[in-house]
Amino acid sequence: MAKRKVRLKKKSKLVVLIILLILVLGFGAYYQVSYFSKVDKKIEDTPIKKEVKKEVKKEPKEYSASLFMVGDALIHYGVYNDAKQADGSYDFKPMLEYIKPISSKYDLVYYNQETILGGASLGYSSYPRFNSPQEVGDAFLDAGFNMVSLATNHTMDKGEQGVINSVNYWKTKKDKVVYSGQWISQEEREQETAQVYEKNGIKYAFLSYTTWTNGLETPVGKEYLNNVYSPEKAAADVAKVKDKADVIIVAMHWGTEYSLGVNTNQDEIANYLSSLGVQIIIGAHPHVVEPVEYLNNGKTFVIYSLGNFISDQGVTERLIGLMMELTIKKKVDVDDSVTISIESPKAQLIYTKDKKDFKVIPFSKLDNSILPNYMTLYEKYKGVVNTFYPELTWGLTHEV
Repeated sequence: MAKRKVRLKKKSKLVVLIILLILVLGFGAYYQVSYFSKVDKKIEDTPIKKEVKKEVKKEPKEYSASLFMVGDALIHYGVYNDAKQADGSYDFKPMLEYIKPISSKYDLVYYNQETILGGASLGYSSYPRFNSPQEVGDAFLDAGFNMVSLATNHTMDKGEQGVINSVNYWKTKKDKVVYSGQWISQEEREQETAQVYEKNGIKYAFLSYTTWTNGLETPVGKEYLNNVYSPEKAAADVAKVKDKADVIIVAMHWGTEYSLGVNTNQDEIANYLSSLGVQIIIGAHPHVVEPVEYLNNGKTFVIYSLGNFISDQGVTERLIGLMMELTIKKKVDVDDSVTISIESPKAQLIYTKDKKDFKVIPFSKLDNSILPNYMTLYEKYKGVVNTFYPELTWGLTHEV
């Protein structure tokens, strides 16, 4: 009997433990289900934060580049003889000391190299068959000039070798300057007339032509030596760059020597180039200043002649030249359409003090001891330049 009671007690305790275990497990399961149900409900009730990317509003973009221009570097004997140093070298930099503080502040800086830079090996010479020291180019580069026109009526003055020497000189300066108008192979001509350059986000092309050769024709098959103008040639060249460039700049050697007016040929060529899409035309050859104007409803700005920049022609009107500045503006709209405008033309006259210690001097630095009656001359030539565009502003942005 005693053993049976002991077994029953043990069995009862076991049953109680099992019941307690079942209760604990059941309560735990209930609590767990209840807890996670609440958590799930909380998750369901919590709003999902979606990451919304803000759309960036596209804004129009504007770009700007300044262009500065002067006329002919016509290097007569008097000019290069004055630049000759005791050791036989040449230094033209002092002749530009009043210009450098102005020219060096612009983005694009242009001049016309009227005479061939054939170098010492061909012998230096003056009118009528010029050959000039290459140190002329060094002086202009030092003053910030980075665009040079090479197609002129004096290109062939020293024959094919003169052009070869000239082009080889400019090739060594390609990191500083864009040149056009002379080449030493057709392949080079094709490559370089199709070239587009960039400044301040504005893409530009630069072409140079001459309508005059002084009867010194290029050898047959080597017409690339001097870029003689024809409507067909200009159209083909412009077509190569029109879709790539924002602005096309053309230097034209044209017009009537010593004429203050515009001739029919200049007028026809200017309007034709404008119709092709050329926005800026820079004229040379007359050796005196001529008018400026907008063509084609303001799409093209033409300077018919900047006159001589530096020379020793002796006659006062040929020692007076023109400096010009323009602002090229490019606007890219929100739909990526591009608008180009040629704005804010400004002008100033220059005078070459000649005979000894040649110096190019802005009219703002002149007095009657340097050029007698200079203000009377200023008004005269200002009137010539303003003929077609009386709204022209006089005085340059960076003039000092």
